[in-house]
Amino acid sequence: MGGPHGGPFLLFHGDPHLLTKVSIPTACALWCPPNSSCVNGTACRCAPGFISFSGEIFTDPLESCDDINECGPPSPVDCGGSASCQNTEGGYYCTCSPGYEPVSGPAVFQNESENTCRDKDECSSGEHRCHNSTICVNTVGSYTCHCRQGWVPRPGFQDKQMITVCEEIFFPAWTAPPGIKSQRLSAFFERVQKMSRDFKPATAKKSMQDLVRSVDDLLKNSGDLESLGQSSKHVTATHLLSGLEKTLRTLAKAIPKGSFTYRSDDDTELSVVVQEQGKGNVTVGQSHARILLDWAVAAAAGESGPSVVGILSSQNMKKLLANASLKLDLEKLKETYESPVRGAKVTLLSAVSSVFLSNPNTEKLDSNVSFAFTLHEQPELKPRQELICAFWKNDGNGNGSWATSGCWKMGSGNGSITCQCSHLSSFAILMAHYDVEDPKLALITKVGLALSLVCLLLCILTFLLVRPIQGSRTTVHLHLCICLFVGSAIFLAGIENEGGEVGTRCRLVAVLLHYCFLAAFCWMSLEGVELYFLVVRVFQGQGLRKLWLCLIGYGVPLIIVGISAGAYSKGYGREKFCWLNFEGGFLWSFVGPVTFIVLGNAIIFVITVWKLTQKFSEINPDIKKLKKVRVLTITAIAQLFVLGCTWVFGLLLFDPESWVLSYIFSILNCLQGFFLFVLYCLLNKKVREEYRKWACMVAGNRYSEFATTTSASGSSHNQTQGCPSDTGTLGGIPSTGPARG
Repeated sequence: MGGPHGGPFLLFHGDPHLLTKVSIPTACALWCPPNSSCVNGTACRCAPGFISFSGEIFTDPLESCDDINECGPPSPVDCGGSASCQNTEGGYYCTCSPGYEPVSGPAVFQNESENTCRDKDECSSGEHRCHNSTICVNTVGSYTCHCRQGWVPRPGFQDKQMITVCEEIFFPAWTAPPGIKSQRLSAFFERVQKMSRDFKPATAKKSMQDLVRSVDDLLKNSGDLESLGQSSKHVTATHLLSGLEKTLRTLAKAIPKGSFTYRSDDDTELSVVVQEQGKGNVTVGQSHARILLDWAVAAAAGESGPSVVGILSSQNMKKLLANASLKLDLEKLKETYESPVRGAKVTLLSAVSSVFLSNPNTEKLDSNVSFAFTLHEQPELKPRQELICAFWKNDGNGNGSWATSGCWKMGSGNGSITCQCSHLSSFAILMAHYDVEDPKLALITKVGLALSLVCLLLCILTFLLVRPIQGSRTTVHLHLCICLFVGSAIFLAGIENEGGEVGTRCRLVAVLLHYCFLAAFCWMSLEGVELYFLVVRVFQGQGLRKLWLCLIGYGVPLIIVGISAGAYSKGYGREKFCWLNFEGGFLWSFVGPVTFIVLGNAIIFVITVWKLTQKFSEINPDIKKLKKVRVLTITAIAQLFVLGCTWVFGLLLFDPESWVLSYIFSILNCLQGFFLFVLYCLLNKKVREEYRKWACMVAGNRYSEFATTTSASGSSHNQTQGCPSDTGTLGGIPSTGPARG
């Protein structure tokens, strides 16, 4: 060994026969930090597994040797699959990951080549902590606790967790609807209570089949259910549908995963699919109805177990839903039919299908659900009839009705119809016959126009044949009646567009109606002019010449219709009615001139009534006030119809659903021909005298025939009282002998 001066010394290493000479520095750095060794008097070296900031060897007395993390970057140790690296002070080791154990070899190793880790089955080795209400299911590297068949997680727990706690499925409580007295219904719910007491999760499929058969028996042999009022039937139907949905949803959770189908002897179909939650679509159903939806819709929020999708289709349920009301989407129908819709008569054309999911909150779904319904009746749709997709809506008070909001028809064909809905309930396909127009109002229109046609025809014959009343005013009356007669006849015969397509016939009818009614209003304006000349200006002449009257009465509407048709010919004809189209303001080609004429005549009406009031006082100031008011009132009312001022109600009819104005407008204007006949014929003394002469002539001819047959019996003189006997003319018709009658 070296002496005190630190000189070189010899060191035997290994074999004593081999002598190795090692040089040891004569001086060592005394400042080397922990986990390092001295290199010389100015440098230190970090021990294996440690390193300094400057590297393995460093000269700075302030540096330290820190542990190297062999398990971290930049070059971590590869322990192999299912294993993890564990860093130690100055070293490392590899062990199997939790849930794995070595098949052979030590539990601690250094690299991948020594790795024998394999999955450990905690469920078979008794190392799990699953609750006794669950079943342990081994997973790769771990395990989960699943609810047993027929069990569901308790509130606050989720399935397939290590802490899952489950409870057994019970038959839901279901009792009879309150206030409904029926022995058949009571017997049904007694059977339901027995099924509830005897229920076992292992027999869930059988319980579902028994429940379907029980409902079939109740509806097929309804007994005293038939005597219930309509409202009670609908309450019962609502209770049954909601109860079935809840009960079938619960029982379906107790059946094994997969699909389940049952068809009863009464053709009621039940289809259920149970599977793990996932993505993608699923189709469920049979011959009555099928449903297509996303699996994500079926799962309830926070649910971790299998999801359920089911559909129950019943033909017998239609018995309880007969004559149920339908809540219409009035705004949509108003756009479709261009007219207010007051109600609908509905007919059930498909089985009633009730859909149930694991998710009980189906009022607003994240994605739409598609339905395909089989139509067991093939209806022949008439005008204002269509197939609609409807659902049974619970009103919250136990009752219900059909509704269409949130559902729409996608298409139809081959005996089926496809619908989409944004929610779920009990669905069916209805054929609805909408009451687009009030039937009472339609009857008033048809009867009033028919009466007006008869009266207008009598007016036309009177104005043509009665000579004492001929003049310019009679000419105006005649042509006004002709225009109203032709327009009313065309309206009755062709206003409705039965085919739904706007063809040549419908366009022609619309053009003719446009022209005839515009011409009628032009003649009404001429009535106002003649009345103004007669009462205000007190002209003694015959008014405007006949040529000018015809040019204005028939020429002006011809120009308006010609310009309208040339500018926009498609404006004539609509899907439901052969009249002017509302698009692009085309209706103003009629409303504009009519408004101008009606307002002008209204001014003339006010002036003439005022003038007449003055003239009555001037002509006979002693006339009684009551009689004066009566005469003036009758005259004013008569002129309202002559001048078309009653059309003001139509111009004020901004809202088509204002039924009061609609009735007033229809009654007054459908009877315009009748009022013209009363005013110009029955209240005219000259016309009444001519009518009396005509009546006497007709009665005289009949009496003459009778007198001829009885002359042999000695009768010599027969004369009807009240009829003239002098020779002359009868209503302008020469008479060659004594007038009989």
